[in-house]
Amino acid sequence: MNKSVVGETLNVQVTLRHSNNHSAIEDYARDAVQALLKVYPGILSCHIILDHQKNDVEKNKISEITVHVPQQILVSKDAAAAYEPAIDSCVDSLARQLQKYKDKMAP
Repeated sequence: MNKSVVGETLNVQVTLRHSNNHSAIEDYARDAVQALLKVYPGILSCHIILDHQKNDVEKNKISEITVHVPQQILVSKDAAAAYEPAIDSCVDSLARQLQKYKDKMAP
């Protein structure tokens, strides 16, 4: 299932793999990536992939977030027992990557 929503400032696309409709998780993921705009407001778009792996018992929820900024694509992927910690981990990683990108782009 693939949904694309254009927010006030950020185009966020959410893809669910091997899973049913989880609108609460989708909303949580959208809100989480909106926080990245505080780190770097020039984000062009964001793609969130939420995957459920049936072969792994402990870390079967996978979150992959791709952020498009000018001249760069930043990616973070993590697995956890639930979607929320995986999403939070990816957002933290992307915040660090965006800060490095921001510092590099500053004159």
